[in-house]
Amino acid sequence: MFLSPVKIMVIVAVVLLLLGPDKLPEVAHRLGSSWRALKRLQERVETEVRDAIPDLPSTGDIARIVRSPINLLNQLSDNVDAREAAEAMQSAPPVATETVAPLVNPPSRPVVARTENSTLPPDPSLN
Repeated sequence: MFLSPVKIMVIVAVVLLLLGPDKLPEVAHRLGSSWRALKRLQERVETEVRDAIPDLPSTGDIARIVRSPINLLNQLSDNVDAREAAEAMQSAPPVATETVAPLVNPPSRPVVARTENSTLPPDPSLN
């Protein structure tokens, strides 16, 4: 899409040969004034559209969107996901939680009930 310096030089040479050195400044002046008029028209149309639609993104944002529409889709998806999560949190019933008092002195090891007929060896710490 971009023109190399060689191509630009060829275009300038062809224009200079076709128009001649006498008419070239006049044509350049007309071309410049036409370009300025086109830019003023673009600015006026953009101002009118922005007045009619105030929530319209900036021109830079629109250019970014056009260059990379996948990023826009990702942003919209993230916004929808966040909105759905917020709505789900608001519409969900409150979860009841049961509070349990902590044990003050938990046993250091399990207590084993002993009977006279127990086959377990005696625990030396219980004597």
